[in-house]
Amino acid sequence: MGRDPLAWLRSPCVMGVLNITPDSFSDGGEHLACAAARLTIDRMAHDGAVILDLGAESTRPGAERVSADEQLHRLAPLFADLVRRPPAAALSIDTTRAAVAAKAIDAGAVLINDVSAGRDDPDILGLVAERDVAVCLMHMRGQPRDMQDDPRYTDVVAEVVGFLEERIAAAMAAGVPESRILVDPGVGFGKTVAHNLALLSGLGRIRRLGRPVVVGLSRKGVVGLLTGRPIEGRLAGSIGGALAAVARGADVIRAHDVGETVDALRVWSAISGGPS
Repeated sequence: MGRDPLAWLRSPCVMGVLNITPDSFSDGGEHLACAAARLTIDRMAHDGAVILDLGAESTRPGAERVSADEQLHRLAPLFADLVRRPPAAALSIDTTRAAVAAKAIDAGAVLINDVSAGRDDPDILGLVAERDVAVCLMHMRGQPRDMQDDPRYTDVVAEVVGFLEERIAAAMAAGVPESRILVDPGVGFGKTVAHNLALLSGLGRIRRLGRPVVVGLSRKGVVGLLTGRPIEGRLAGSIGGALAAVARGADVIRAHDVGETVDALRVWSAISGGPS
């Protein structure tokens, strides 16, 4: 056993989101150049992100899949830079492909954030176990290209909990210690606004799985539908959702606006008596 892949984890904390893509719903095209990506990484770390989630495949509603080769092509210059100058925060890779995850681990990643929860690539959970890193297992119905096509549930919280229980068991069967598993209910991934609100209200039931809970709703459609704001106007709504999620048991908040979210959580924690 080597380093603790979750040494960065404290609750609540912020995971900065950085997409090396031309088409992500919020920051698509902003970080394709290595210099721009590195500038954002350093700024997010300075602003208080304890982990940075890098991704080279958009998973916005309607998105088509991106091959592992193309993801690696987009990420290679940044990985080389991160090896030369390790960042001041931990690294996560947002991918469902073992080949991409392996190169990210070589560049210093300690967490694999897999929106398919290990279902897309049969090798990825074994890689997590072999390389002594952590994994975040997320619930998604369908694939990004069709996940918002009339999603239906009888009891969305119970069904998401059941799915996550099954995927935790699959990860452990592949050799991943339970202590290295995080879970994410997948806000916006195959859910209506009502489903998302039910999941956020019901985070306590997900928390009872005994694993740290990651929540990502930064700038998402649910915030836009609730506020009537375009993507660039969703900061306040995103922070409101983040605070509500933490109050209900979320440990890690994925955010594009790191500094503002960190500040909001510090004030919330001080008032609520939690860690500052």
